Amino acid sequence: MTSDHPDKYKAFIFVGAPGCGKGTQGKILGSIPRIYHFAMGDAFRSMDTRTPIGQEFIAYSRRGELVPDELTVRYFKIQVDARANLHMFKPDIDIMILDGIPRSVEQAKLLEEHVEVLQLFHLSCPNREELITRIRKRALKEGRMDDAIDDVIQKRIKTYEDETKGLLDFYSDRRTDINANQFPLKVTHDILGEILNHPEWQEFVGEV
Repeated sequence: MTSDHPDKYKAFIFVGAPGCGKGTQGKILGSIPRIYHFAMGDAFRSMDTRTPIGQEFIAYSRRGELVPDELTVRYFKIQVDARANLHMFKPDIDIMILDGIPRSVEQAKLLEEHVEVLQLFHLSCPNREELITRIRKRALKEGRMDDAIDDVIQKRIKTYEDETKGLLDFYSDRRTDINANQFPLKVTHDILGEILNHPEWQEFVGEV
């Protein structure tokens, strides 16, 4: 990180089950001035596997091993710093929305060195049938027929719930539940209201 960057990036975190719409919400809010949407999935898909860190990911993949949390967070840091250096993300006037990271308590702990998490938004989908319908429609639209099978969908949801419980507990003092079963614009309204009323946000934008 260059000397022009803060010691820690300020960020809000989005957490939600597959099909809850967190990617959509991130893109909507990321279009608002002074909010920068960072999607870890997009960062992974654009990875240059010719770089040293890209080669590390390839090595784990070839061995059929899970990528260590330390490597994931290190890649995140490289990506964010690069975007700041290119002025795509301006940490002196922008606050990030993190989508797709952290995904575990260990990642959350490692992330603390680089990010000041202001608040976690848990996009909750209490209507399980609605969530299943959303996931199925998306899979069919993208031509992923195997992912539209009920057993596969149920397994994805169960995996998410198992992985996320500890994460939600870790951020319990900064967690806000948002009903993601609502109309998308109502979800945006609820999240934006929380962001605008956050003391850190008001102080942050008041300084620039």
